[in-house]
Amino acid sequence: MQVPTIGFNYEKSNDAELEIFDLETLAQRDVSAHSPQNPHRITFFMMVFIERGQGVHMVDFKSYPFESGSIIFVRREQVHAFDFSGNPAGKVIIFTQAFLDQVHANMRLPNYTPTHLNQARSPVLLLDESSCQSAKSMIEEVLKEVSRERRDPLIVMYLFCSFSLMLHRLRPEERHDLLSQEQSVKLANFFDLLQVNYERIRDANWYATQIGTTYKTLNIICKLATDLTAKQMIDAFVTIEMKRRLVVGRVATQQIAFDFGFEDASNFVKYFKNQTQMTPSQFQKQFENVQL
Repeated sequence: MQVPTIGFNYEKSNDAELEIFDLETLAQRDVSAHSPQNPHRITFFMMVFIERGQGVHMVDFKSYPFESGSIIFVRREQVHAFDFSGNPAGKVIIFTQAFLDQVHANMRLPNYTPTHLNQARSPVLLLDESSCQSAKSMIEEVLKEVSRERRDPLIVMYLFCSFSLMLHRLRPEERHDLLSQEQSVKLANFFDLLQVNYERIRDANWYATQIGTTYKTLNIICKLATDLTAKQMIDAFVTIEMKRRLVVGRVATQQIAFDFGFEDASNFVKYFKNQTQMTPSQFQKQFENVQL
């Protein structure tokens, strides 16, 4: 069984690359195909603004508490699950890489770098009352413009950019601004290569060569962006994917060992335990009650 993947629905967004809707509509959705409260992978970026309620949002098998005034950030290709037990209300903003590319082509906005690989970073930001009111107003303005019959994509981008920059200012640990444009491109190329080759290649030197740089330079870029070395980024990415297959895919240890090019299952178990301080079976037991 593969990790359930939810793609961007262009029909709902009227062929736009950005959509805003009420969080409550997800809780009321027909779950015959898949419940939003069960783990699933998304192919787009998402921000959830919690206006009322509280709960725990799971992102890549780590639980993060949220409350009124929280903003939850989920990046494309991450596995996450909603929690509707506390009847949260708010807005969900989803957008594609194509939308971000359009924004970057027209205005200044920090790139989305893979800071989520650093487990010390939380995807939840708690806003103060003033910032909360500003967020509500900005989201409403974006929603108004995208709802117009003759909406102006440039206005949507400027409004979204203002909202994102406000949140960026409130997250000093997001260090995208430390990267030059050339470094940002190299990091993006590295991450793109990693997403294609992670099963078989965990050698940081190989990735550095492929993007036309040195191991030392790649390390500097990765440390600036994520506080992780290139090798730590690779291991973090690989480990997250292993966790996804263990829990959501229910893949056997022997199969994962084969998929990731380990000589035998014992080497895979050793690698996984070194990264997580627990064996694959111990990790699986934590999620025995997860429904798919």
